[in-house]
Amino acid sequence: MDSAILSLLGAFVLSILGLFAFIWSLRKGLLVENPAGAGVIFARGEIGQIDDPALGGDAHSALQDAASARQGAPRGADADEVRARLESDRSSAFPVFMFIAFACLWLLVGSAAGLTASIKLHAPDWLTESAWLTFGRLRAVHTNAVFYGWVSNACIAVILWLLPRLLRTRLAGAGWAMLGGTFLNAGVAAGIGAIASGWSDGMEFLEIPWQIDVFVFGGIALVILPALYTLADRKVEHLYVSVWYFIASLLWVAVLFLVANLPGVHVGVQQATTNWWFGHNVLGLWFTPVSVGAIYYFLPKVLGRPVVSYNLSLLGFWTLAFFYPQVGGHHLIGGPVPGWLTTLSIVQSVMMVIPVVAFSINQGGTLWGRMNLAIYSPTLRFMMFGGLMYFASSVEGSLEALRSVNQVAHFTHFTVAHAHLGAYSFVTMVMFGAIYFMLPRVLAWEWPYPKLITLHFWLAAIGGLLYVIPLSIGGWLQGLAMLDASRPFIDSVTVTMPYLEWRSVAGAMLTIGHLVFVGHFLAMALRFGPNRAGAALFWTPPGEAMAHGK
Repeated sequence: MDSAILSLLGAFVLSILGLFAFIWSLRKGLLVENPAGAGVIFARGEIGQIDDPALGGDAHSALQDAASARQGAPRGADADEVRARLESDRSSAFPVFMFIAFACLWLLVGSAAGLTASIKLHAPDWLTESAWLTFGRLRAVHTNAVFYGWVSNACIAVILWLLPRLLRTRLAGAGWAMLGGTFLNAGVAAGIGAIASGWSDGMEFLEIPWQIDVFVFGGIALVILPALYTLADRKVEHLYVSVWYFIASLLWVAVLFLVANLPGVHVGVQQATTNWWFGHNVLGLWFTPVSVGAIYYFLPKVLGRPVVSYNLSLLGFWTLAFFYPQVGGHHLIGGPVPGWLTTLSIVQSVMMVIPVVAFSINQGGTLWGRMNLAIYSPTLRFMMFGGLMYFASSVEGSLEALRSVNQVAHFTHFTVAHAHLGAYSFVTMVMFGAIYFMLPRVLAWEWPYPKLITLHFWLAAIGGLLYVIPLSIGGWLQGLAMLDASRPFIDSVTVTMPYLEWRSVAGAMLTIGHLVFVGHFLAMALRFGPNRAGAALFWTPPGEAMAHGK
């Protein structure tokens, strides 16, 4: 029997087994509450008490009143457990601030490069005097600054801040984490400089020369050590689902980066296969697990309500780990690769519906009857929006993997729009929400201008949708034009022009939003604006006036 047929049958059998596992899990009560597991993120007596440090005192009280109207007044958190949480926060404050600061820097660099590259698509004669300002280099600068600079630093900040909280212990090896951040960001800076100067390895998302990749990998490895040491020193019996996502993502990204950047190993067709294995998995096994894990913490924490159907979240983790690693192969449909590889990828892509549905049940059930609280809570708005976009991008990705859709969408701006739906509207929005929650606790200072948070949200949300929707339409029309043999190729270019202009408008909105975000971060870090020290904790240990920032 042909190997491709055997592979197809094998993938089909695995998919059917995965479906039966999903059905079995429903019969075993994974849709039933698990208070012991879901309540790990709360101190004793804390359930029902909302928490959003992005709010000021009066706004926070309004949020608590709105929540209490539905679920009753909270009893009050155990003083010793809250005090231990404060100690955990203090242990991670310096490295977390460092990674957030670097993330903000690379966000601005990536935004400037991305907006410039976008404008060049419909105004190609703009800024042609210098080689480093050409589209080919600027686009790579944009992707690397965003991937390795902004998102990776933000993800590490979230992990280092939440792990001690979730494990109820201090962060072990904070100095190693900061050394890792130094190596990582030195590598990113050197890599972006090399790309801008014309020195590149030439593969998408893997442009940084391997000689510089050594620093990036070293930085990741040094961050893994504190995470594992902290895990070993845990003071909890149950590992909350976010811990699974965080630890796995760190190990996954280290393996992915190391294997994909081995010099002189991947050539020819194998190189293209490895390229897309890495490119897709860096989103699905690095950015996605951290973002999903963050939502599993911040969403119930803000609401003061444990995750509904908590056991189902564990199924979501394991099915993500099983189905996602081979998803990237659908980008090679029609290429000189074995048919079984692309077929396996298509099947795995479709089966990604299982972890997405599991997550959506968790999110929807937890939010049921409480969506109105997003009116009050900035963190909740970002998390809700990001979670919704995770569902949308995942379903679209599964459909895009089908051959009938892929033949139209591939090699078009539709794929670019899809990438931004996942990497920006989902991942980046979740990172924004997490930073808004974390930073008041890290710096012992409230956000000085709360209205800027609202402005940033709407610029990012509307700008993100304005980017994705028109570009998806333009990309689909581009694909149809390329498939029509009666039309000249230039038609596939001209048909996209209005949509590319809308893309630049959206990019400008996003860039303005990022300037607002980073400016607000600097004002907070430098203690500008109204004096807002202390109130972000919303709790003071008996006999202590210094609980947070005092």
